[in-house]
Amino acid sequence: MSDTIPLLSASLLGPLILFSLVSSITPGPNNIMLASSGLNFGFRRTLPHMFGVNIGFSLMILLVGAGLGAVFHGSPAIYTALKYGGAIYLLYLAWKIATAGEIREGGRRARPFTFLQAAAFQWVNPKAWVMVVGLAATYIPESGFFMNLVVATIVCGIVNLPAIGVWVTFGTALRRVLHKPGAIRAFNLTMATLLVLSLYPIALELAASMG
Repeated sequence: MSDTIPLLSASLLGPLILFSLVSSITPGPNNIMLASSGLNFGFRRTLPHMFGVNIGFSLMILLVGAGLGAVFHGSPAIYTALKYGGAIYLLYLAWKIATAGEIREGGRRARPFTFLQAAAFQWVNPKAWVMVVGLAATYIPESGFFMNLVVATIVCGIVNLPAIGVWVTFGTALRRVLHKPGAIRAFNLTMATLLVLSLYPIALELAASMG
């Protein structure tokens, strides 16, 4: 008998790559913030932010898939607090983006996200939670689950990095076009508005619970 652990088959690997690409490259809190950071701080200064998103999201896949999700299932109050606390934090970040050209911290202009800030942000990012739960439930077979979870984490990390890099490149490219403070402010306001709009699923859920 063979003790080989069955890994993701081609029939699942292809859809997993497609799922990771589409979910990583479509608009969401991470990509909106990365584009804004690219515009305001440039590509090089946004690299820690970008790598923090990538590593933080990959670690989230691994930890949630390995059983942290069961903790939230057993204690839904923790998950609820995290979800709504994250929504409040996103509103704060939207305000920071909207005022990126003016806000000062300790007498200096605002700085881009650090690696650790970006990695920690994944745990309060609604889109990241949807992606992780959908991935674990749909694309990781029960047979050899943990080994397949590791493979899926690596695959998603590889696909995610260039996908989010597109948004940093987009924001950085706009630096050559948007020279005037008014144009930069308009872009930042647009990104801040999109970030707020990305919270609509939570707003709908809250309205339904109150109704």
